[in-house]
Amino acid sequence: MTTIAVTGHMDLTEDSVPLVRDALREKLKPYAAEGDLVGVSCIAEGSDSLFADVVLEPGGRLVAVIPSKNYRQAKVKPEHTETFDRLVKTADEVVVLKHETANRSAYEDANNTLLQRAERLVAVWNGEPPSGKGDGTADTVLAARKTGMPIDVVWPEGAARRS
Repeated sequence: MTTIAVTGHMDLTEDSVPLVRDALREKLKPYAAEGDLVGVSCIAEGSDSLFADVVLEPGGRLVAVIPSKNYRQAKVKPEHTETFDRLVKTADEVVVLKHETANRSAYEDANNTLLQRAERLVAVWNGEPPSGKGDGTADTVLAARKTGMPIDVVWPEGAARRS
């Protein structure tokens, strides 16, 4: 069994979504072929949800990590609620962290939980350095590097973030 966590940008452009989805399929194909793929994701809009769907396609199992008790109500945008709810229902395990509210501390804890639960990390990342907030994609990549965790960066040609 291979357990892979995801970190990635939420603000992918519409044209980037199929590019990233296809790149994730290629990256996960060897693990899915083994038949024991487990994906760990916060199932946020963008990269997290794309990853979760790609894990589930070949029959993989999903572990959803929810940063806080109020995350769905406070942070999931109306255009993402259907996908979020579907992924929560489909997940083999849903881990809701102890935080009451979705804030920087909750996101940092969620990212740490992803890394603790996985053997490797897939980062849908454009390679830009951390923003300084401490809870973003680059921060998670840096934290994984410190532990020696294997990291696969996915950023296909043509991918972009919304401005």
